[in-house]
Amino acid sequence: MRTAILGAALLLAGAIAIATGLLPGSDALALGERVWPILLFVVAITVVTELAADAGLFTVIAERLAIWGLNRAWLLWILVVLLAAASTIFLSLDTTAVLLTPVVIGVARHVGLPPMPFALTTVWLANSASLLLPVSNLTNLLAADHLHGLSPLGFASLMAVPAIVAIVVPCVILFLVYRRALLSRFEPAERTTQDDRVLLVASAVVIACVLPALVSGLPVWIPAVVGALVLGGFFLVRRRATLRFGLLPWQLVLFAAGLFVVIETVDDRGLAPILAGIAGTGESPLALLRMSGVGAAAANVANNLPAYLVLEPTAGTPLRIAALLVGVNAGPLITPWASLATLLWRERLVSLGVPVSWPKYIALGLLVVPLTVGLAALALALVVG
Repeated sequence: MRTAILGAALLLAGAIAIATGLLPGSDALALGERVWPILLFVVAITVVTELAADAGLFTVIAERLAIWGLNRAWLLWILVVLLAAASTIFLSLDTTAVLLTPVVIGVARHVGLPPMPFALTTVWLANSASLLLPVSNLTNLLAADHLHGLSPLGFASLMAVPAIVAIVVPCVILFLVYRRALLSRFEPAERTTQDDRVLLVASAVVIACVLPALVSGLPVWIPAVVGALVLGGFFLVRRRATLRFGLLPWQLVLFAAGLFVVIETVDDRGLAPILAGIAGTGESPLALLRMSGVGAAAANVANNLPAYLVLEPTAGTPLRIAALLVGVNAGPLITPWASLATLLWRERLVSLGVPVSWPKYIALGLLVVPLTVGLAALALALVVG
C-alpha cells in the first residue's frame, strides 16, 4: 500500500507539472507512447506468473529441486541459483522477487535449512541477473526502445558477458559468506499433492510457449497478453475465484507511471547537463566503468528506474547505455529502496516472518556491488573493445 500511496503522490505531482506547464503536454504524450507497452507487459506477465503460482507450478519446480539436491545444501542452493537466474531473465526481476522468494524460503524451511542464504540469493539475482534480455527488467525495455533496430537477440549478444559476470560474482560472495550452512546436509521432505492437474499442465504449457515468444522479435506485450488471456480462460472455467483484482500489479503500475512523469519533468528542467558532467563521455574502459558506477550510485540513492531515466540522455551510444544498464541493474544491492524488486522482496519476507538485518544487508551490498558492477563493466569493455 505504501507503494500505491507514493505512486499516487507522484502522479499528482506529475499532473500538477503538466497543468502548470513545467512538463509540456507534447513531452507527456511522447512519454506515454514510450512506456504504455512496457507497463502493459508488466501487468500481463504478472498475471501469467501469479496464475501459474496459484496452479502450483513453482511449488512443483521447487520441490523437484529439493529432490535433485540429493540431501546436499550446496547442490540445492546451486539449483536455486539456476532457477532464480532463469526466472529473472525470462520473467523479469519483479516476478522473481514476488513469486520465487516464498517458494525458496518454504523449501529451505521444509528441509531444515536456514532461509537467509536462499532469500539473499533470490533478491541479489533478481537484480543482478536482469541484464540479458529486454524482458528481464523495466530498464532494459526502456533501453531497447531507445536502441532502435536492436533485436532481443542482438540485445542479448551485447549484454551476454557482463550478464554472466553479474550472476557469478554475487553467487561466489554468497557462497563464501554462507559456506558453513551451504556445506551441510538435509533430510528429504515429503512432496505436496496438486489439486488440479489441468491448471498445472496448462500453466506449464503457457509459460513454455510465452518464453520463446518474448525473444522472437514481437513486441513483448503481445505474447504476455495472449498468455494471460489463455491461462485466465482456464482459471475462469476451473477456479474462477482466483481471478480477482489483486492479481493485477496496480500498485507497481501506479508507482512506475508516477515515477516516469516526475522524472521526465525534472529532466525537462535542465538536469541533463549536470548529470552529463558527472557521468563523463567516451567508450574507453574507464569511461564505461564511470558510467556504470554513476548508475549504481544513483540507483542506490534513489531507485533504479529514475536513475536510468535521468542518466539515459548522458549515455547516448549503445555501448554507454549498456554500461548504464550494468550499473542500474546489477548495482541496486545496497539500499532497501534501490529497486522495486527489493521492496517487493522485503514485503514478502515480512509476510513470511523472516527477519532481515538491514545493517548486514547494506554491508554485504557495499562489498558485492563494487566488485559486480566493476567487473561486469570491464567485461563489457573487453568484449566490444
